[in-house]
Amino acid sequence: MAFSPFKFLQEVRTETAKVTWPSRRETTVTTIMVFVMVALASIFFFFTDQIIRVFITFVLGLH
Repeated sequence: MAFSPFKFLQEVRTETAKVTWPSRRETTVTTIMVFVMVALASIFFFFTDQIIRVFITFVLGLH
């Protein structure tokens, strides 16, 4: 079976037409949600890391 670039591009165009694209508002809201979740996760892991650090230094008697 030979590769046909024209047929490939035609199929890509057909499949792209089937895609439901998000609106600008949906994209903005989703992006903000991602940034908020990243901030919350970084805060959580920062405090978790600090608690573990204090525990380890206490157990090992490094402080």
